[in-house]
Amino acid sequence: MTTLRRVSMAAALLAVGYCCGQAHLDVKSLTAQEGQVGVPDDTANKIREANRSLIEAMDSLRSDGLYESITEGPNAYLILSGGGNAREDLESGLGVDPETFAGLYSGQAVPEIQALLGVDDQGRVTYNDEVVRMYSKSRLQRVRANRIKLTETSF
Repeated sequence: MTTLRRVSMAAALLAVGYCCGQAHLDVKSLTAQEGQVGVPDDTANKIREANRSLIEAMDSLRSDGLYESITEGPNAYLILSGGGNAREDLESGLGVDPETFAGLYSGQAVPEIQALLGVDDQGRVTYNDEVVRMYSKSRLQRVRANRIKLTETSF
């Protein structure tokens, strides 16, 4: 009886799937982890406005010679800290800011940098065969202090 019930259920599921396909019904596919839940429209508008402001600040810093990024899009960490040169940081081998670090690991490097990146046997990103590191603790603290002064906030 159990085998008959299983076969019947399998046939029923196939029939439902066939009927849905014939009726051209759109069935939302499910994944193990859904994407980020949408944010309210008001919050989404604030995020878009903040991004526009970041881009304006980035352009201003760049025109003053205080900003160079090596990843796609604005680097909020460098911008809110008063600028920085991610290319020099990377080439020095002394470490990059956290947002650049994340961008390099997630494949967001600009094409000319991407061509010089590799991965070592432990899965770490390398630049010219040297492991890419993040800023030292003391440099992170200095940058954070500057960011707090510029944004007049405390975290």
